[in-house]
Amino acid sequence: MGDGYHLAATTDDVATGRSRRCVVEGHAVLVCNVGGEFYAIADVCTHDRGALGEGRLRGSVIECPRHGARFDVRDGSVKAPPAVLPLPTCPVRVRDGEIEVQIPRAR
Repeated sequence: MGDGYHLAATTDDVATGRSRRCVVEGHAVLVCNVGGEFYAIADVCTHDRGALGEGRLRGSVIECPRHGARFDVRDGSVKAPPAVLPLPTCPVRVRDGEIEVQIPRAR
């Protein structure tokens, strides 16, 4: 795709109020559907590096299944401890039913 966007899933793969773990260009990301809008976050809690994929998505907030840290998937901000650092997020676009995620280039 040349512009850094890569196919992560289709809109049919991620129902409203749900998330789906995807590996995009070697990076584990969680694609989340919040009211028909799609967001992508790193699939790793900033508290203890555990996967968020098994966590519950309620509205725009996902809860880590290990220790209960909560994050807003729209911007990665911390909503409840024990995490104190925000989640990395990735730009998302939807084209023809395909959810594409932009993976930051390594520096």
